[in-house]
Amino acid sequence: MDLSLTEEQELLRNTARDFMEREGSKETLLEFDESETGYSVDIWQKASDIGWLGMLVTEEHGGGGSSLTDAAVVYEQLGTGPLSGPFFSSGVLGALIVSEAGNDEQRRQWLPNIAAGREIVTLAFTEPEYGWGAESVQMRAQSTDSGFVLNGTKLFVHDAKAATTLICAVRSSGREGVTLLMVDSRAPGLSTRLLPGFMGWVGEVVFEDVEVPSDAILGELGGGWQPLQSAFRKAIPVLCAYKVGGAQSVFDMTLEYSRTRIQFGTPIGRFQRVQDHIVEMVNHLDAARWTTYEALWKLDSARFDDASVHLAKAVASEGYYQGCNHSHEVHAGIGVVREYGLTLHTRMSRTLYHYLGDPRFHRRKIGEALLG
Repeated sequence: MDLSLTEEQELLRNTARDFMEREGSKETLLEFDESETGYSVDIWQKASDIGWLGMLVTEEHGGGGSSLTDAAVVYEQLGTGPLSGPFFSSGVLGALIVSEAGNDEQRRQWLPNIAAGREIVTLAFTEPEYGWGAESVQMRAQSTDSGFVLNGTKLFVHDAKAATTLICAVRSSGREGVTLLMVDSRAPGLSTRLLPGFMGWVGEVVFEDVEVPSDAILGELGGGWQPLQSAFRKAIPVLCAYKVGGAQSVFDMTLEYSRTRIQFGTPIGRFQRVQDHIVEMVNHLDAARWTTYEALWKLDSARFDDASVHLAKAVASEGYYQGCNHSHEVHAGIGVVREYGLTLHTRMSRTLYHYLGDPRFHRRKIGEALLG
């Protein structure tokens, strides 16, 4: 198993790193933090022009046809900011769901627009009875002569305000299975509000007699669960790479502070307890990085097994979360000052902890995978 990057991937990493240095300054990210959508149209367009919004879209449909590892290399650098906006929710997860669930006509309709950034497509899955299993999808689509009527609430929808289209997971009347519907975010009766305390611009979406035409079904009626799971398997390691980038940035910030903060006439990095925290950060960071890139390698080389993806998600979520905790222990008071920048990572690590399943959920999935 060779987890080293190719020459092309090294070039991708350097390009993404330069992009973050130019476009992702701390001041810019703090400004995004106070906006409703969490990104700027200018940066979104630049990412589109480079081709990052369509990396996982086939060339046939206007994308780059890149490997998952290629995409992960880019998203790891975006995570160092952390750069917010619907880059992952639309450019990775949304694109993969349409690719896996849609028919040929739907792929031709949606994927070029997603790759070009003209459409921002995000998943509306979780509900008040929170969970990432099929049993957690309880919202019903009532059949009508022309399509469906939706009533209910979707919670913790990432990039809810930025989305132009929601991929809504529902139960259709009289049918078993999960159905995916492409719902216009501006449809009458649909309202969105942001949930305080989160990054990723997580929102609550309420449906009140929202009418959806029958041709909004993505794929087959009642047949959305398996393609959704296939999209999750591919998207999760890319999300983990974003968390690895965040954990790396937090570590670098903490290491530099430990070298320059003087207390009792000596850098605090010489104190054993500070060293303990930094060692813990290294352990979490390395574990997150290597489990993530092992999962990517297995997916790209057709050696896939479910346990690797679940392990990467559990370890990367814990790694980013705990890395921020240890960083705050080292930084003490300055770490909670908003302008310093650490709290952007702290909030992002909490926001992404449960996204696509928390560590406990994925540990259970590891057990199921190992038991066959």
